[in-house]
Amino acid sequence: MTNHHISVMSVPVTDVDRSKAFYMDVLGFQLVMDTTLPDGSLRWVMLKPPGGGTAITLVTWFDRMPAGALQGMVLSVPNLDAALAALTARQVPFSDPQSAPWGRWVTLQDPDANGWVIQQDA
Repeated sequence: MTNHHISVMSVPVTDVDRSKAFYMDVLGFQLVMDTTLPDGSLRWVMLKPPGGGTAITLVTWFDRMPAGALQGMVLSVPNLDAALAALTARQVPFSDPQSAPWGRWVTLQDPDANGWVIQQDA
């Protein structure tokens, strides 16, 4: 196997519409797809971060992956200070900025307490 990459990560949520709004309006993700299977059994909402990369899908159907179970996903941004200003303007709580040899970051949670790291790489 060569030239493979992670294309989609599942984010467990309780309310797809609320989470879709958070990821689009707060984190700037772009909608790739929002569709329901013909039998109505499953809604597939897929979003990509600005600039591309691995997409996320908002899931409600994994019994062993309850809402809030996802922790430690890293969203890299080109300018952490600008990202923090935008989050502050949207009244999104985040941790105090941290620094390490690999970059500067904060942590925050989506509406279901899935944990994200917003990081400016070194």
